[in-house]
Amino acid sequence: MPRLRPGNLLISQPFLGDPNFERTVVLLCRHDDEDGTFGLVLNRPTALRLGDVLELPEPADAGPLAQAPLLMGGPVQPDTLHFLHQCPTIPGALDLGHAVYWGGDFSVLLERLLNGELTPETVRFYAGYSGWTTGQLAAEVNENVWIVHPNDAGKVFTLDHDAFWQAILREKGGRYRALSNYPLDPRLN
Repeated sequence: MPRLRPGNLLISQPFLGDPNFERTVVLLCRHDDEDGTFGLVLNRPTALRLGDVLELPEPADAGPLAQAPLLMGGPVQPDTLHFLHQCPTIPGALDLGHAVYWGGDFSVLLERLLNGELTPETVRFYAGYSGWTTGQLAAEVNENVWIVHPNDAGKVFTLDHDAFWQAILREKGGRYRALSNYPLDPRLN
């Protein structure tokens, strides 16, 4: 079994059958033997924007920050806000590799976005998260529910979330490239 660690990508098998994770790519943010695993689904857009769920001060309430897309990070606690960014100086941010950071002091992040030090393109916002209890994810990987892609967190900011699942499988090549073309419903093939 591949080693599970923060920064890895989990790619769902095309025949997963769980609507929460069908054709998803999850970035592992935390994984340990005592507390379990925390991750964010990278490719589940919603119709919501940041300004729909967060009260922003004027004039930002009508600007690009308010229009930043909100993605569904997973089925757990969908009323919570999580973020990935490219700013290593946010206090409390955890380095996931490839210049991608998870969380940290949201007030500092927001201040830097509002004063223009950071742009909305360098941050991704997620409602909810994906979580596994101790040993649960390892069991799912052993059952071939997930394809583990080694530390490649940088893809968060380089691949379009609408085609993320297919693009990452194609990049892996070989049999994974063939999986990327697997139909949503093989009975219709």
